[in-house]
Amino acid sequence: MRIMFVGDVVGRPGRQICSQLIPKLRTQYGVDLVLANGENAAGGFGITPRVLEELLSSGIDIVTSGNHIWDRKEIYEVMDKEERLLRPLNYPPGVPGRGSCLVNCKGKEVGVINVQGRVFMDPIDCPFRTIEPEVDRMRGKTNIIVVDMHGEATSEKMAMGWFLDGKVSCVIGTHTHVQTADERILPGGTAYITDVGMTGPSDTIIGLSRGPILRRFLTHLPERWEVGKGDPLLCGVLVDISEETGKAESIKRIKVKEAGDPLEHP
Repeated sequence: MRIMFVGDVVGRPGRQICSQLIPKLRTQYGVDLVLANGENAAGGFGITPRVLEELLSSGIDIVTSGNHIWDRKEIYEVMDKEERLLRPLNYPPGVPGRGSCLVNCKGKEVGVINVQGRVFMDPIDCPFRTIEPEVDRMRGKTNIIVVDMHGEATSEKMAMGWFLDGKVSCVIGTHTHVQTADERILPGGTAYITDVGMTGPSDTIIGLSRGPILRRFLTHLPERWEVGKGDPLLCGVLVDISEETGKAESIKRIKVKEAGDPLEHP
């Protein structure tokens, strides 16, 4: 089974390149299941019901998220109804939505879990202690489990990779919007990358216009953030997983221009 995980989708440029390229990439690389982090898909912050539908219509099967999922309140009532949208599992009880789901792919169930780190982020429930029983529960139903580890600190994301090695098929890091070059298969058969990267305008500062951010660094005065423009890219990874064992067989980065020219590919 081949899974493609698309890096954090930022604003309209990110949504547009998803619509343009994901159907082509599914065919070109024989992708069976597409996941994407969509927490920045609406104007760079949060996601709305309309934007969620746009992402799902582009060929994405499951949308994960992170701390910015709460930026648009209109998504709250959808979160309890739409099983294809996840928020981090380790938010306290009583918040909208769900942190995991099962999706049918090629007649086989695939588990998807979304968790969020705590280092330099909100002090929510422990991602390690929260995810462990959920992985055990899912392993009773499937041996293919994909984890979106949404976090700021490289060390915390690496720790989650090693914590889950041999228990899940892959641990994909999101949140920092810069694709890392450390993709590997851990000894227990879990594919890992610290950050899958960003899908959106690349001539920016992590997807936002350079001017306001530079002024903020120089003056420390408040600025209005805007999604940037120019040279959109789709970043992601392709993970091949054994349907028999649930172990990853390969993980490869992709970085594709708007025109569809592969910059890095399998």
